[in-house]
Amino acid sequence: MARVTATDPGHSTAGRRPAGPTAAVAAVRCAVRESLGGLNAAALVLIACSGGADSVALAAAAAFEAPRLGLRVGGVTVNHGLQKGSASRAAAVAALLTGLGLEPVEVVAVDVSAHNGGPEAAARAARYGALDGVADRLRAATVLVGHTLDDQAETVLLSLARGSGTRSLAGMSAVSGSPARAKCWDGSYRRPFLAVERAVTRAACADLGLPVWDDPQNGDPAFARVRVRADVLPVLEAALGPGIAAALARTAELARDDADALDQWAASSYAEVADADGSLDVGALAQLPPAVRRRVLRLASLQAGIPAGSLAAVHLIAIEALVTDWHGQGSVSLPGGQRAGRRYGRLYVGTDLH
Repeated sequence: MARVTATDPGHSTAGRRPAGPTAAVAAVRCAVRESLGGLNAAALVLIACSGGADSVALAAAAAFEAPRLGLRVGGVTVNHGLQKGSASRAAAVAALLTGLGLEPVEVVAVDVSAHNGGPEAAARAARYGALDGVADRLRAATVLVGHTLDDQAETVLLSLARGSGTRSLAGMSAVSGSPARAKCWDGSYRRPFLAVERAVTRAACADLGLPVWDDPQNGDPAFARVRVRADVLPVLEAALGPGIAAALARTAELARDDADALDQWAASSYAEVADADGSLDVGALAQLPPAVRRRVLRLASLQAGIPAGSLAAVHLIAIEALVTDWHGQGSVSLPGGQRAGRRYGRLYVGTDLH
């Protein structure tokens, strides 16, 4: 998908309303139209909207494009309850969505403290849990979220700082399943704006005369993503020249292609080395490239019931040592009370290892 910037020819910054859509408005509408392709007629599309420029531009574009594709479009805004006046803010966002023609529109209040992790992770889990619930109840075909090219670049930089692998460097996918729960509804999350710069969404809102809300937390340096946005990316732009965000987004796309290929290789390898009881042939595992072998071990761990979110690289490295650095050591402790151990040339992952 081609990168869309705020300086594309034809973008109007004049005070008068142009006869046709400006370049920014056309860009967000085109991105949404492309993202919605292939959905069944009369399907319900839900827009996740916080009131910020990205999600308001998304809602406006979907309100314009979805009916032309024979689709219904509704909206959801989540009240995280983390700031004074959050309930009235959520109500204002809901009113805006209704004014754009979205139906139904729902406000969902969540308890962030009920979720694990830091403030960002807990809020994210609560938000997606709420979106999952509404999508499931309304039988939505998909939920659109407003992540932009800039969000993708920030995600890649955060993954680099954590020393993450290829899958994490792949960033966010244009289409993905629920990040909150493995199975809760039959739809998907779509991100139409991953090739659209944040400045374009803000310009589109300005051109359409739509109010936007700037969340104060988006400027709070206590959050790592804010520091990347405010401090790291500008320094990189100054030192290396413009286009860093777009380059990082391209890196994510290339990493995703590589990760997908490795995942496919690992899936076929797992089928070859796994026995009916779930144990793995150590000799066959040893012959696999490390990147594929660790993915096979991850599949075996997930098959044993270990939650994906609790399985870290350190666990996979410890299991791998039973294959590549075997000297008679005991079994390895894993999340959820599981263990991995080696017996007679087979690798086992489960709860019945002693």
